[in-house]
Amino acid sequence: MDLNQQFYEGMQPQEYVDQMQSHQNDFLYIYEHFSTQVEDVPLFENVQNKQWRALVLTEDWCGDAMLNLPIFLRISEAGQIDTRFFLRDDNPELMDRYLTNGTSRSIPKIILIDPEGKEAAVWGPRAPELEQYVTDSLTNLPDKEAPDYEEKRREVLLFVTKAFRDNQDLWQYVYEDMKQTLQS
Repeated sequence: MDLNQQFYEGMQPQEYVDQMQSHQNDFLYIYEHFSTQVEDVPLFENVQNKQWRALVLTEDWCGDAMLNLPIFLRISEAGQIDTRFFLRDDNPELMDRYLTNGTSRSIPKIILIDPEGKEAAVWGPRAPELEQYVTDSLTNLPDKEAPDYEEKRREVLLFVTKAFRDNQDLWQYVYEDMKQTLQS
């Protein structure tokens, strides 16, 4: 698979946002309320010099994407990273190249490529602190065979999604982790 060619088949950021149906309002809320930090200007200037582009694997229903991608869009603006979106379920060949732990189609995945189309870095699906937060949130669920398991799981995921939208400390964890990837 040629990442350079694949890049041009993706949706522009506005196209992706326009087609969103599940988390559009929360995505836009985070985008409108998050900004990069002035002290990171040298990092973004360095990224601009690399002329990276990004392929982003995502789906609208994903709470992690709702949190992470508005932050990445602000980073991509600061670093002038031309970004294209790909729906995970419509792009299985691309997704299967970027499985989490070699088995999971976890999203979002951000694949940064250089001007020749070679992979430069990959980020996703979560910052380590968010992974711990989600794991901790799910630890008190009843056994999977329990009759109320699905209901309780949905309640926890709703709580996590709300925290992703409203807790700016979580936003900062994402930002810091993404910056580390840019420095690689």
